[in-house]
Amino acid sequence: MQRKGRSRTPEHSEERRVGLARALSKLGFCSRAKGFELVHAGRVRLNGITPKNPETPVRLGQDRIEVDGAKVTAAGKIYWMLNKPRGAVTTAEDERGRETVYARLPEGLPWMGPVGRLDKASEGLLIFTNDSEWAARIMAPEAHVDKTYHVQIGALVEESLLRALVRRSGFAKEKRIRGSR
Repeated sequence: MQRKGRSRTPEHSEERRVGLARALSKLGFCSRAKGFELVHAGRVRLNGITPKNPETPVRLGQDRIEVDGAKVTAAGKIYWMLNKPRGAVTTAEDERGRETVYARLPEGLPWMGPVGRLDKASEGLLIFTNDSEWAARIMAPEAHVDKTYHVQIGALVEESLLRALVRRSGFAKEKRIRGSR
């Protein structure tokens, strides 16, 4: 007899497996990229063994992960809001030395990642969290999280241009776009 409802695939089972670097991120310890670095540097132990592959499968909630000899446990979930200023880039480190959004956060916070991105010329709400599953859920297109964008351009806009922008955008509704003079 087959049961109705969710299947017992790895993503829905109690023994869900993820790669080691991803597990470090899901536990709120560090970013996935930093997790890759830690594993490659030999600083991570999994069940007493030092793996060299950041994709080594981990059973979250069952396997013991240590970094530099200290056990990694799930961090409490944190959520921060930042009014990102123009000019700051949404990255942890910038190879060109530009100001990053992390420079606007207080020192000493646990690792958090941005939920989405705003480009360098943009300003507005940027959410940071160590809850990667929540971030993935709200960023998923099927979540239909409404966003409002205010755009400034350096010219007067004709109604025909507004209509063309709406037609080409694929996501905006004409009644929600307004020109201001």
